Amino acid sequence: MPDVFVNYRTGDEESAATMIARELIRRFGGERIFFASDSIKLGHRFPEKLVSAVEECEALLAVIGPRWAEVRGADGRPALEAEQDWTRREIQTAIDRGILVIPVLVGKATRIDHTVLPDDLRELADYQYRRFDHRNAGSDLAGLGDSLARLLPELGEADRDARAARERADAKARKKSVPDAGHTRMRTRDVEQRVRGGIGNLNGDLSGTFVNEPQGPVNTGRGHQYNAPHFEGDNTGVQFTAGDNSGTVHQRFERERRRPDDGR
Repeated sequence: MPDVFVNYRTGDEESAATMIARELIRRFGGERIFFASDSIKLGHRFPEKLVSAVEECEALLAVIGPRWAEVRGADGRPALEAEQDWTRREIQTAIDRGILVIPVLVGKATRIDHTVLPDDLRELADYQYRRFDHRNAGSDLAGLGDSLARLLPELGEADRDARAARERADAKARKKSVPDAGHTRMRTRDVEQRVRGGIGNLNGDLSGTFVNEPQGPVNTGRGHQYNAPHFEGDNTGVQFTAGDNSGTVHQRFERERRRPDDGR
């Protein structure tokens, strides 16, 4: 059962009606949009299909261009005046059944004049309408689709564009939640380079830090630290005490010891 019936008049704006129908089919699916030239299969009787499709739809789009009320039938009279005119019959059926009717004014078409409409279509002139312009086809089609998705909940559930937008948002959120291990490693290397030459070389990641190549006193434990280099060798003596590094540091430097010689 179609949700939306696309109504148009041959000789007025068939191209606009085709663009509208095909965009709605792309977005919501072919089974939900009825467009006579695409929806009626070969060999099927179109009068029956047209009537049943209008009766079952939730909304009818009446595509109206500048010549909509001027197109004439085989007898030379305005086609709109003929009771068997299919464009008129489809709209009339929708109005009689209380189906939502949305005029879509194309190009330079203006609001419909009551005086050109048959009595059974007079209220069509009072319906709120949307506009469609070939120069703004992309935005106008998107706006029309958005309006239909809001008005018809079941149609909105089948909205492929909305589903794709949600999937992109979910993928973006998942990407943000994954730690960037490469970035973390790069920052660690940066830190290692910046601190070189202080107490030593700091290395590690977010789970901890360690010191290598110490260049001075380092206390990694509870209690006091006593650092007493003897100035013998390269003056890099370091003492480590286990604990939480909450004590004080004491340093004592001794004079260099001389080897005993001949009393000098």
